[in-house]
Amino acid sequence: MLDKFAFEARKTGRADFYKIWRDDNHAIDMSHLNVIEKVNYIHLNPVRAGLVEMPQHYLYSSAIDYAGGKGLVKVVVV
Repeated sequence: MLDKFAFEARKTGRADFYKIWRDDNHAIDMSHLNVIEKVNYIHLNPVRAGLVEMPQHYLYSSAIDYAGGKGLVKVVVV
């Protein structure tokens, strides 16, 4: 069953307005990177998206654990 927002989005033709995830995909070959470089790349995604200025400021990231703080979930720093 569609919720009210999804129904309104389809009815008005503005379904993309209510999307959380994008339809496209930009695959990047990361096979040449080591584990730490991959973790850093992932931590920088919210910065590149303009959501925060520093990776550790993004609430749902483990970057704060890598910066010496404590995040929302238990993280094993590699």
